[in-house]
Amino acid sequence: QAQLEESGGGWVQAGDSLTLSCTTSTLTFANLDMAWFRQSPGRIREFVAAVGASGLGKSYGKSVEGRFTISRDNAKKTMNLQMRNLRPEDTAVYTCAAHKSDYFLGSLTSNYPYWGQGTQVTVSS
Repeated sequence: QAQLEESGGGWVQAGDSLTLSCTTSTLTFANLDMAWFRQSPGRIREFVAAVGASGLGKSYGKSVEGRFTISRDNAKKTMNLQMRNLRPEDTAVYTCAAHKSDYFLGSLTSNYPYWGQGTQVTVSS
């Protein structure tokens, strides 16, 4: 059973914006370093962005840097991914991931033991 839950996926046109959210009801949210990964058919899972437990540390994959912004609100137990200027190549299943905070924002799937089920984002040209 997934310990993280995503929301906000959908179908948009190129150039549009979309915000994804991730939360958990089973883990201690404020103690988690969190990340987004994405995967499209025939491709390996790709690191998108990560944010530290305090919200201060952030990192981004090269393909989204400058267009996507990751943030979190520990009081609301919500982590968001704001995606701007979306492109057809951003089409993928976006999945939230987390690990207990250790001040290291990994970009490998093996860094993260907790996962959601994913939400589909489709960008049409």
